[in-house]
Amino acid sequence: MVGWISTKYIKTKAMATMLLLLGLLISLLASIDAQSVGVCYGRNGDGLPSQQDAVNLYRSNGITRMRIYDPDQATLQALKGTNIELMIGVPNDALQSLNDQGAANTWVRNNIQNYPDVRFKYIAVGNEVDPNNGNSQYVNFVLQAMRNVQNAINAAGLQNQIKVSTATYTGLLGVSYPPSDGAFNDNVRGFIQPIIGFLTENNSPMLANIYPFFSDPNSNLPYALFTAPGTVVTDNNNGLQYSNLFDAILDAHYAAQARLGGGNVEIVVSESGWPTAGKDVATTENARTYNTNLIRHVRGTTGTPLKPGRSIETYLFAMFDENRKPGEESEKHFGIFSPNQQPKYPLSFN
Repeated sequence: MVGWISTKYIKTKAMATMLLLLGLLISLLASIDAQSVGVCYGRNGDGLPSQQDAVNLYRSNGITRMRIYDPDQATLQALKGTNIELMIGVPNDALQSLNDQGAANTWVRNNIQNYPDVRFKYIAVGNEVDPNNGNSQYVNFVLQAMRNVQNAINAAGLQNQIKVSTATYTGLLGVSYPPSDGAFNDNVRGFIQPIIGFLTENNSPMLANIYPFFSDPNSNLPYALFTAPGTVVTDNNNGLQYSNLFDAILDAHYAAQARLGGGNVEIVVSESGWPTAGKDVATTENARTYNTNLIRHVRGTTGTPLKPGRSIETYLFAMFDENRKPGEESEKHFGIFSPNQQPKYPLSFN
């Protein structure tokens, strides 16, 4: 009897130890998953540092994910061996050429396979293509370019390492309030639904550029900056409560996808940020507040009211101010660093 109790005790102790180790492993994996903030690296500006200096700046600030908008060879060279995960873009003006499978094969060979020491994670095939904006001429080329790039990735045996997607934005939504009513514009559905089907088939995420700054933050600035003291919006369709605009926009995107069969397609926030000049609310203090709170929010495991209990992979826009960007003045001032590599305001990625 004593021996039986002893054996039982040992087994129980061993089981407890195993459960403890499993718990530690889960915590470790959650911690790794929470390191979810990258920074977009655009180069549409004067006086910017070299690509090597820019990559060094990422590393010295503990930024482990990067988005670039074209396959710039100097950037890819500088990224070799750095362990920085990369989202690489196919520019909109290259989409038509990649409707040819041979051209897509060449693009993947030149810009992916030739850099085995770069940690490619996503290929963003096009950015903010929309039947209703200045990129409408590219609508008919996006899906076939995605398919051809995916074929090339598969042929290279990289399909488990690199996901092919496209970067969308909130302008594609015809309805975004309340979040559960989120829906794409009527004339967008024929464009986006086959893309959602492609992502589902390949277990790839949707990329979405999400900016509370462009959603009338003057109406409730604390709601946009993550500083509201409590619930601001209650979605009467499902009772979900929202204390920040970022979550509300993201959940509207999820609702819009679900209406077209993409309820299980994860969304990676491929851009979000706040400018420091160009409009009344575009101040250094507001940019610091937004980006600090955004990093804290997406690195945690709160998720959104619709998709709770997870971190939200997010890429801040952008590393540097870009004075040659077209559009409103605020578009030129989203950088978290000035071209001289000095931070505009304190921001921690660790």
